[in-house]
Amino acid sequence: MNHWLNALATQAVPKVLVTVAKVVGSGPREPGAKMVVTQDQMFDTIGGGHLEMRAAEIAREMLSMPADSVAAERRLERFPLGPSLGQCCGGVVHLAFERIPPNALEYLNCLSQRWRSGQDTWRLVSLDTVTAPTLCDGAGTRLAGPVSHLFSHIDTGDACHLTLDNAGQRWLVDSCLAYRPHLMLFGAGHVGAAIVRALAELPCQVTWVDEREDMFPEVLPSNVRLEATDTPEALVASAAPGVSFLVLTHSHALDQLLTEHILRRSDFSWFGLIGSRTKRMQFEHRLRERGIPSERFSDMVCPIGLPGIRGKAPPVIAAAVAAQLLQVWEAVEQDSQKDLGHTLSQLSTQHALEECH
Repeated sequence: MNHWLNALATQAVPKVLVTVAKVVGSGPREPGAKMVVTQDQMFDTIGGGHLEMRAAEIAREMLSMPADSVAAERRLERFPLGPSLGQCCGGVVHLAFERIPPNALEYLNCLSQRWRSGQDTWRLVSLDTVTAPTLCDGAGTRLAGPVSHLFSHIDTGDACHLTLDNAGQRWLVDSCLAYRPHLMLFGAGHVGAAIVRALAELPCQVTWVDEREDMFPEVLPSNVRLEATDTPEALVASAAPGVSFLVLTHSHALDQLLTEHILRRSDFSWFGLIGSRTKRMQFEHRLRERGIPSERFSDMVCPIGLPGIRGKAPPVIAAAVAAQLLQVWEAVEQDSQKDLGHTLSQLSTQHALEECH
């Protein structure tokens, strides 16, 4: 499976981008999920099944039509999953279809660069005209495409959604949000490379660090950024709060140095260190001597990987670590949603009290 943005940038053939614009009830994918359809291939997924088959048929019908007509360029289709498609989800899914013109490279490069650098972007797509899409940031600042009168109406608290302008025309407001989970992985050996491959299609950003630049492969997944440096501890110091760290370098001394720098922080989401329980005990002893309090060691996961998976082959370790990281990141996301819900509840209560007075 190829990420939709990658497919848009690399497939030099006519193509249609299909976006889940709205879901009422239960659906196979959430609003904002996408796939790219060419005459011969499909990339990424909107959930599979009959819905995806019908979407591909409509997209290829658009590609068979002469360009520049609205019917060939933009569509919005409604699919009751149970009655019309026989899918057990039972909800209603609205799909937006947009043909990607050959001259969209600059716009796609802007979107891709922002996504790779962890920046959120919103696409404003007219569904009733062939007007080129507009890109803007969360503040409504235009980044690419024509000036849009919808800038001031963007609700960045609402993800992908449909809206009407003052003339009654339909628009897709599409949030292209960067992956929130961020792993800083130290070590480009066999295990590090296997973990990068395991994370290649998962919703995360990976910063892959090693001093040996020749150890990195020539072709990288789209969610991976390289850092070849002789001072990896500086990257620990400059990492944003909430990052996850994974240390598995070729050197025990470097592992210990990085562990010390990581444990002097208290704002990371997870820290894993490759090694046995014996290595852990040795590191704890040495780190105490260097002033790391014993209570900090509970934030160090060593050995790494889901309990019960004992295989030592790099792909096995990678699968166990990838699953472990997904558990951590989903828990962090749930906690964030709870905190947001609590904050919104407080604001709503405050607003109600102000109205009473």
